[in-house]
Amino acid sequence: MAASLTNPKLTFSSPAFQSLYKRFPIRNPSFLSVGSFFIQSQTLSFLPLQPPRSPSHYRRFTARAESENGSAERRNYDFDLFTIGAGSGGVRASRFAANFGASVAVCELPFATISSETAGGFGGTCVLRGCVPKKLLVYSSKYSHEFEESGGFGWKYDVEPKHDWSIMMANKNAELQRLTGIYKNILKNAGVTLIEGRGKVLDPHTVDVDGKRYTAKHILVSVGGRPYIPDMPGSEYVIDSDAALDLPSRPKKIAIVGGGYIAVEFAGIFNGLKSEVHVFIRQKKVLRGFDEEIRDFVAEQMSLKGIEFHTEESPEAILKSSDGSLSVRTNKGTFDGFSHVMFATGRRPNTKNLGLEAVGVKMTKSGAIEVDEYSRSSVPSIWAVGDVTNRLNLTPVALMEGGALARTLFADEPTKPDYRAVPSAVFCQPPIGQVGLTEEEAIQKYGDVDVFTANFRPLKATVSGLPDRVFMKLIVCVKTNKVLGLHMCGEDAPEIVQGFAVAVKAGLTKTQLDTTVGVHPTAAEELVTMRTPARKIRNGPPSEGKTDSESRTVAGV
Repeated sequence: MAASLTNPKLTFSSPAFQSLYKRFPIRNPSFLSVGSFFIQSQTLSFLPLQPPRSPSHYRRFTARAESENGSAERRNYDFDLFTIGAGSGGVRASRFAANFGASVAVCELPFATISSETAGGFGGTCVLRGCVPKKLLVYSSKYSHEFEESGGFGWKYDVEPKHDWSIMMANKNAELQRLTGIYKNILKNAGVTLIEGRGKVLDPHTVDVDGKRYTAKHILVSVGGRPYIPDMPGSEYVIDSDAALDLPSRPKKIAIVGGGYIAVEFAGIFNGLKSEVHVFIRQKKVLRGFDEEIRDFVAEQMSLKGIEFHTEESPEAILKSSDGSLSVRTNKGTFDGFSHVMFATGRRPNTKNLGLEAVGVKMTKSGAIEVDEYSRSSVPSIWAVGDVTNRLNLTPVALMEGGALARTLFADEPTKPDYRAVPSAVFCQPPIGQVGLTEEEAIQKYGDVDVFTANFRPLKATVSGLPDRVFMKLIVCVKTNKVLGLHMCGEDAPEIVQGFAVAVKAGLTKTQLDTTVGVHPTAAEELVTMRTPARKIRNGPPSEGKTDSESRTVAGV
């Protein structure tokens, strides 16, 4: 039952409230929570609320007070949270935690464009040697294709356009310097303590940074991953993705070993910048794990642009000639005359020499930290987010995990990262966007699916005369009418799929797509005009849910 109280004639400047505020600072001082009532500081009227939260909600605010009162049950830590690694996940978790009232410190290595045991930088892989610089180079490389397209639209050039590699690199590096500064300021403005140096875990609550020790109630490991180059003869002549983003000059002829998204993205970059590009892959197709039709389509389109794929070829050695050129020896033969050989053969968690094994943190054979659904490691006070856990290695996922962790620890909101319907993109040329299941995954999980596809020449190509095409695909559950997967390969695919991903996450049905008016003339409108399935798969037990006709009735169709 709510108590009946009169409004006292007090203000927030009252000594009692000032004392309380100094002892337990809050972000919004206009409201203070006391028991089961809200005290509004301006009028100080008492309003009944929901039942009071559990004592654990306030535990984080009382830890320091109890230690000051001499409680033997609690330690007086330097910080509530100490984060090792200032990449996307670590920065998000640290900033949110600070905004929730926690005292937070972040340590990170000094900035460098190429990572090492002694160099890194605030912003992490994505910002400094991944997504951002890669996308800048993609933009640069696309101009050569656009110059080709422009001819059909009446543009003529008296002189062939030339690319200045040094200008591109200088501007790219200037942008990275700007971004790492922004990340530092974001953390500083949130009240986070920044520490430059290499962190090492000494015990469940202590981190050493270049000889200085810090204690924390919670330790977060968010050190990401590093490129992995397999050991083989001549591997010392190989560059990885870090180095490929910071080359002093354009490769004349480059061999790229690997068939994943990093390999195909760099193949498009160097091809657009007029390098001769050869891609060596162990399997028959690029992009293992992507939808099969997407894999076929993108390889075909990249081949039309002059990229040469060597399928089912495993490199065995890299050889260096007296003239400095490199050769790639595979299980099928030797290929000569390369100025550069790049290995895009995966990434490994960057957990070496962090001291984690010594304190009992369980890790996989590859070095990934094993965590539970809330990102907690086998040591209760040590947590991990991002690529170092090798769950779903995407920057936006690391951001999600970091935010969820901060809410779990410091906002009394236990939050599990939600990995359903996570969209992703590959910035190859043409680019790929996807969300949901592949056709193969959908068949395995749901059995009966309808597959809709479209393969067409976009409007721009009808005038440019180039062989550019677009491929789109929808996978629909027969029983529920829900869109299980949406895939696209073609110009602007990542931008288009980001919008549709919201709908897929919300439970988009094929009926809703059919009743949506398209935007004309666009490639995206094709996704709302595909009416006839390319094939109907009937391969298993029906899933639970509404039938197609029931869905259409609900939608009013």
